[in-house]
Amino acid sequence: MAINKNHEFEELDGVKCGIVEKNVKPERVKFLKELLEYNGYKVVAVPTPAPKPPAATPPKEGEPAMVAVPPPAAETFIVGVTDYTFNTINAVFGRLLRTKNGQVVTLAYWQQQENEPDDETPYYEIKP
Repeated sequence: MAINKNHEFEELDGVKCGIVEKNVKPERVKFLKELLEYNGYKVVAVPTPAPKPPAATPPKEGEPAMVAVPPPAAETFIVGVTDYTFNTINAVFGRLLRTKNGQVVTLAYWQQQENEPDDETPYYEIKP
């Protein structure tokens, strides 16, 4: 059970993992995997399970039975690290992660809003 919404963990591929992000597109998986592995974490990415189909309601008298067709599964993933104590908020705002060129990972860099982290400007002064 998670301490709070920001500190989730679950079993991915048989390994207890701290959840980094859920419903992640393949491009983001690649970015997160490279960044986290550079920082010494073992990354586990598994496809997001297909949503459960809605419960079938019995048809009323005289109506034909309807067959529920589940929506097509989106190609998304759950990304986790084998260190189940990992917390994304603490890692980013605690300045614990570094890029390959040694710069501190900023919130904008983590969210892929900028290509290079700008550690000199505080996140609250950055105008979108």
